[in-house]
Parts: sequence; structure tokens; C-alpha cells
Amino acid sequence: MSQAMPLADARDPTLATAVHRRLREDILSGRLAPGQKLKLRDLAESYGAGASPMREALSKLAAEGLAERLEHRGFRVAAAAPGQLDGLIRSRVLAECAALRESIRRGDAAWEEALVLAEHRLNRIARSLDPYRFVANPEWEACHLRFHQALLAACGAPPLLAFCDRLREEARRYRALSNTLAYPGRDVAAEHAAIARATLDRDAEKAAALLAQHYERTGAFVGADLGRGME
Repeated sequence: MSQAMPLADARDPTLATAVHRRLREDILSGRLAPGQKLKLRDLAESYGAGASPMREALSKLAAEGLAERLEHRGFRVAAAAPGQLDGLIRSRVLAECAALRESIRRGDAAWEEALVLAEHRLNRIARSLDPYRFVANPEWEACHLRFHQALLAACGAPPLLAFCDRLREEARRYRALSNTLAYPGRDVAAEHAAIARATLDRDAEKAAALLAQHYERTGAFVGADLGRGME
């Protein structure tokens, strides 16, 4: 959980926004686990804010589907249910594979060079800050985002790209679970290399199939764990 940091005065209308931003990041990154209770007193101490801006931030998270309001018992992080994960992955596969096929059809030499550079930079950075257990590396995460955006960048449909970005954001907390479960056995670098190679070869069907498998592997790791948690 984030360490307490001085924020604006409680009367400042931006305070709830700042707290909401930090809470949201902690949920999406997995630092606040699915189903974890969000106790107002503890949160106020950890995030350095009073009860009023905390409640406002939690209400906004609930409206976004990232938190759940418990009747007379406060809030908790939204549960990560297998059905929700399946729907999210299916949506990503449909949207991103369509964008990737179009990107391959329309992409020029500058797009190819940008994709090669994005994969090269991603491969140079350690995925985990600890070789023995998964500790997210923010630099790798940033390069990973740029790689996946580079794949789709030439599709020529900004609303579709915005939709893909939103789905990717929603998937972050599931990816955080998958990284912990699959590390270090899953060779994510090899998956990225295969997707990039098929894309640069202009083999749209192969590239789309590999991208779909990439997301479905994440779902398989997380879904199995979520299923055990519901037994």
C-alpha cells in the first residue's frame, strides 16, 4: 500500500482526486488485492487524508467497478471473478486482434522501425526486480505498454485504440496476479518475440493468433487460481 504522503488541505477539492488516483493505481497494480477490505481509518492513515475525501475517492472507485460498497460495512476492492476475467480477455482478443490485422495491412516502414525499437527496449530490461520472486519493474512495465501500443499503432482508428487502452488498463490487476503466479516459468519475452516476428512478416492471421494466445495464457494462470479460491 502507498506510504503516507502530505496531501492538500482537506478543504481542497483536489484532495479526493489525488487520493482516488493513488488508490486506483494501488488496485490496478495489485498492491491492494481483490476482495481486500478498505478500512477507512487505515486508509486515512496510509494515504494521509481525512475521512471525507477518502469516502469520496472510494465512491468514485465503486462507480468505476474497482471497489464494492458493503452495506453498512464500508468498502472492499472489487472481487476478481473468473467470469469477469473471461469476458475481459474475450473483449481484448476481439478488439486488439482486429486492430493488429489492420495495423499490419496499413503499417509503413516507420511503423515497422518503431515496433522493432519497442521490442528491443523491452528485451533489454529485467521483468522482475528480484530474480527469485516476482517484484514488478516499473521500467519494464512502461516498455511493455509501449510494445503493445506499437503493435496496433498503424491501424488508423483512434477510437478503437482508445477502447483497447481502456481494456488494457482494466486487465492490469489480473496481469499483476498472473505475474506472481507464472514467474519465472513463463517465457513472456519469447511470446513477445514471436508476435513481433509474425507482425513484421505481415502474417496477420499468425500474429493475431499469437496475440490471442498471449492473453489467454494470462487468463489460464489467473483463472485457475481464482477457481481454487471459489471452491
